[in-house]
This record gives sequence, C-alpha cells and structure tokens, in this order.
Amino acid sequence: MRASRLVTLLFTLQRLREATAAELARELEVSERTIYRDVAALSAAGVPLWTEPGRGGGIRLLDGWRTRLDGLTAQEAAAIFAVGAPQVLAELGMSAALAGAQAKLLATLPEGLREHARTVGERFHLDAPGWFHTPQQVTQLAAVAEAVWGQERLRIRYRRGRDQHVERTIDPLGLVLKAGTWYLAAGVDGTVRTYRVDRITEAQPTGERFERPADFQLAEWWEGAAAEFERQMLRATVRVRVGPRGLKVLPHAVDHDAAVRAIAHAGPPDAEGWRELELDVESIPVAAGQLTALGGEVEGLDPPELRARLAEAGMALAARNAPR
Repeated sequence: MRASRLVTLLFTLQRLREATAAELARELEVSERTIYRDVAALSAAGVPLWTEPGRGGGIRLLDGWRTRLDGLTAQEAAAIFAVGAPQVLAELGMSAALAGAQAKLLATLPEGLREHARTVGERFHLDAPGWFHTPQQVTQLAAVAEAVWGQERLRIRYRRGRDQHVERTIDPLGLVLKAGTWYLAAGVDGTVRTYRVDRITEAQPTGERFERPADFQLAEWWEGAAAEFERQMLRATVRVRVGPRGLKVLPHAVDHDAAVRAIAHAGPPDAEGWRELELDVESIPVAAGQLTALGGEVEGLDPPELRARLAEAGMALAARNAPR
C-alpha cells in the first residue's frame, strides 16, 4: 500500500537524513523510479525534501526537521495496533489513549496521508462479539488490565457456577478476547490457569509485584490452552451419514472445527452425494440435539444410542407437527 510505503520512506529519511535513491530503493525493496515518485509526493505534501544531482548528491531531509510521530506514548502506540476496536479499548480503559494517538497522527501526517488515515477509519471497523451474543458485563476488566500492565499481584473473588465463590491470589499474565468473551491467563501456585473475566466479581491489588516467567508467551500459551479445552469438551466420537445439504449445515450445527475435520476426512460420496464421516462431539445426548438441525439430511450409524435418540426426536417432531 502506497501510504504505508510513504510513511516508511519518511521515517527512513528521518533516520538517515540523506541517502541516494539507490540506497532507499534497496531498503524499501522498490525501484528507484518509485522512490523519486514517492519523494515528489512527500514534497508536495509539505515535507521539506530536495534532491541533489551528481556523484555526491542524494535525497536530503531538511536539517532539524522531524515528524512528531515518535512522540507517541507507550499506551498510545499500543492503542494504534487496535484501532478500529474502540469497544475493546474502552473495556481496557484505553479510550483516552486511542483518542490521543489518533489526534497525534492526524496532526502530524502530511495531508495526503492524513486523508488516507481518515479513509481507513471510515471504511474498516472491528466488532469483536459474535452475532446473537450480548456483551458480557466485565466490571473488573479495567482493574485486571491495570494489574497486567503493572505486573501487580491480585486478590480476586471468582464465581463458580451460579452461587459458589472462591478467592484466589493470582499473578495476572495476559488477557485474551475470544468471541466477545475476555479470558485472563494467571499464574497460581506455579501453574498458569484460565479465568473468565466476567466471573471475577472483585479484584484487589495486593501491592506486590511479580516476575513474569521468562518463557511465557501469551499467544503460544493460548493456542495450547484452547486446543486442550477443545479436547476436554469433545470427549466422544460418532459415525454418521450426511447428505449434500446436510454437509453445508453441519459446521453451523456442531463444533465448527470438529465438523471441518470430519468433512475433510469423510468417505467418498455415494450416488446421491451422501458421505460417511466420524465426528468428535461433547456427548451423545448433545450430539443428538445438535444433529437434529440437519433434519432428514443425517443418519446415525454408531453408537446405537445416537440413532435411537435421532429417531425419537424425529418421531416427536413429526407427531407434534402432524396435520390437525
């Protein structure tokens, strides 16, 4: 994208102060002709650049001139990476940081790049929660996030089930937003555990700092934790035959990833397009309830309990909806 390349060129010249077109072309991995076009665009936008021909010449940036982009604070810089998700930043208590970052960017960028930044904001938006899901009430998220930033130990009160509460002293290591729900990775008794932030009813700083494990990587840990959670949730396997229309519905009726895996390893279609497949499910009763969404496009093969439950559900549905 040209706007991104122009910003890169601007920072490169700010760092070098002077360079030849060939040097800049190598650094930005573009042609010299592109460099000259971009220099002309920056000059037209008001950046004090000029070129000096000859062996000792090059492209120069006016001595003492600097873009103020490097005046961003740490929180503002972090906010820029999440631009387009204001609801996420608001929950983290970073709305002011986002506003400050955007103001500095718009005040500092040349007019052409400023309009590009506005255009991006007008045309792209991230809505984190999934469809048909009411955003969770995460009353303690700001306090938890502050403890994550500051590596401060927390004393939390955590709700289990409907009425049971437990208290824990934790080392908050990182936050993950998954399908509109916030999760906290926290060190407890030498292990890393997962907590749903909307179930944290109290979060009090202890005044103690903690040291993050040197080998802890949040994204890598979350990938492993999510895979383990899926393995724990999908404890049974069923064998079914599914029709062509049912194959399209299956990923929406059961666990999406499990359905995709099952379809990828399914047997060849018969003359009518039906395929036999093995599907990982939470339990037989849950699978039966989910698979009824396929209607007449599914046949339970194994275990017998699944076939019986599907038949029972089908007969009940037919009886309930028979002509009066």
